[in-house]
Amino acid sequence: MKKNLHTCLLAAFTAGALGLAATAAQAADLAAIQKSGTIRIAVANEIPYGYMDLSGQAKGVGPDVAAHIAKALGIKNIQWTTTSFGSLIPGLQADRYDMVAAEMAILPQRCQQIAFSEPNSSYGEGLLVAKGNPKNIHDYASFAQSDHKIAIMAGADQLEMLQALKVPADRIVTISSNADAISTVSTGRADGYAATSLTVSQLASKGKGKVEAAQDFKDPVVDGQPVRSWGGFAFAKDSTALRDAVNQELAKFKKTDDWKKIMSQYGFSSEDAAKSFDRSTAQLCKG
Repeated sequence: MKKNLHTCLLAAFTAGALGLAATAAQAADLAAIQKSGTIRIAVANEIPYGYMDLSGQAKGVGPDVAAHIAKALGIKNIQWTTTSFGSLIPGLQADRYDMVAAEMAILPQRCQQIAFSEPNSSYGEGLLVAKGNPKNIHDYASFAQSDHKIAIMAGADQLEMLQALKVPADRIVTISSNADAISTVSTGRADGYAATSLTVSQLASKGKGKVEAAQDFKDPVVDGQPVRSWGGFAFAKDSTALRDAVNQELAKFKKTDDWKKIMSQYGFSSEDAAKSFDRSTAQLCKG
């Protein structure tokens, strides 16, 4: 009986220790990362935000700025991971990577799950349609007033926009990645694809004449305000030391011409760059 009790207590202690270790693993430790010289960063393979090119190099606004920040923090190596957009937050929570450089929009519901840096970028919305725009669609609100179907990427914040505009759920088609948008729209599975203006422009350029960006697009208006997103770097909720260190270096870098060059290189306008300073993460998390 005493042996069984001892075994049970030992098992309980071991389980508790493992539980504490698992909890601690949720937070990327800045000191440990700097000591090892390697940081794990994830992207969602979205041009121009964060993606891997054909040679296997990380590119985009997020990775380029992240690489500068890592160097400034004395971190020599970056281990890049690509995953679906919808897997970014669960991956942070499961400690599969230390940081996300996908220019994820800073939203109140996401702030409850993960920690964000201050904004690195700002961008507006767009709409991908079939060549010639046969349904004559120029805004998201039209999908609430017709039987047309609109596609979005799983996990993207366009869902909240469409819900705010009263677009019925049965008119929303969810796809797993931006790469599926061209075929989804060109084959008529959906009449449009809602994404940021930069994403839509990139998809239209790769659509081989089958799709295009809707001209004269009208930005969605929610609660009386035109919708604009602010993208930042993301971390596990408890990774405050890493987040704070990134914020410190990001603030410095955004004052340089090199940061402006990165923005323009990937298609962000001077207005987009300037507007990235308009909101703080605290304000965005409050909604």
